[in-house]
Amino acid sequence: MAAHRKPRQRSLGGHTARTAATIALAGAASATGFDGTGHADPQLTPEQVKAKVAKLYQEAEVATEKYNGAKEKADKAQENLEELRDQAARRTERLNSARDELGSLAAAQYRGGGIDPSWQLALSADPDEYLDGAALAERVGTRHSADVASVRKQLLEIERLRGAARVELGTLKTRQTELKRHKKTVTSKLTDARQLLGRLTTEDRTRFDTRGGTTGHTSRSSTAAQRSLAGPVSPASATTDAPNSRAAAAVSYAYSKIGSPYVWGATGPNAFDCSGLTLAAYRAAGVSLPRTTYSQINAGPRVARSELRPGDLVFFYSGISHVGIYIGNGQMIHAPNPSAPVRVAPLDEMPYAGATRVA
Repeated sequence: MAAHRKPRQRSLGGHTARTAATIALAGAASATGFDGTGHADPQLTPEQVKAKVAKLYQEAEVATEKYNGAKEKADKAQENLEELRDQAARRTERLNSARDELGSLAAAQYRGGGIDPSWQLALSADPDEYLDGAALAERVGTRHSADVASVRKQLLEIERLRGAARVELGTLKTRQTELKRHKKTVTSKLTDARQLLGRLTTEDRTRFDTRGGTTGHTSRSSTAAQRSLAGPVSPASATTDAPNSRAAAAVSYAYSKIGSPYVWGATGPNAFDCSGLTLAAYRAAGVSLPRTTYSQINAGPRVARSELRPGDLVFFYSGISHVGIYIGNGQMIHAPNPSAPVRVAPLDEMPYAGATRVA
């Protein structure tokens, strides 16, 4: 009977209670610790929040440029796939016409008593007599043989196109997977930044905004920003000093978009990310730029910082993850991040990486 005895119920005392308490404390610690997510230490100062938000925005921009690059490649793969499918469809249509013609010829030959020479030879009661006329039969069948060879060639070409389309489809799926991964990273970083900013008072957010948004890195940078912006550059002055008409047109476009919102992945006309703004500005000037910052830096010859002219593209961070359009007097127009619209800012606002003169 002892085997059927009900096991004794244990209370949450002793080891079990200690284990539960440990798990609870660990959960609380993970919920309040800052590990690159939006769960910030409640004791962070506004300046620390600002620094963490700036880092998140910069990481989001890196992911945005990777997203832009993957999208550019995905769009190209989609375009190639559609072209291959169109070619295959056109060739299939021609193939079907050729087949129909061959079928009509074969039917006419059959109705006229003419069948394939090899079958005639096999079925002939007098092979010697048949072979006497073989040369004539060959000459008559020459055109038909060429038609058959053409059909075979078209079949091989269609199969080649279909194979290429299958490869391109695989490439497209790979790029789409990359897009999803980079989009998830961008979304996560921006969500974390919004949660951190939500911890600030309205006064703190306003103060950071008037000092150049959350892209600044130190008080020294902010002070330099204020010094640089002491002498604003007028659109007329910037376009006059541009090295060519295309650069002047790009600068003029950038000025016209000041105040437009930052939206990651956007290329205008009403919203932009950083490389989307430069792409749109030069597109308006009749120049086609690559989509991403790390491609745009190779869109023209490099320019020393001391030789910058309005319209030059200026790049930031070691990974070349941010770009703006230089307008003179140490200033640029750029799309900073989701916390700030397209605006004029000093080059000192971020770690400078280099510059390129387009065309």
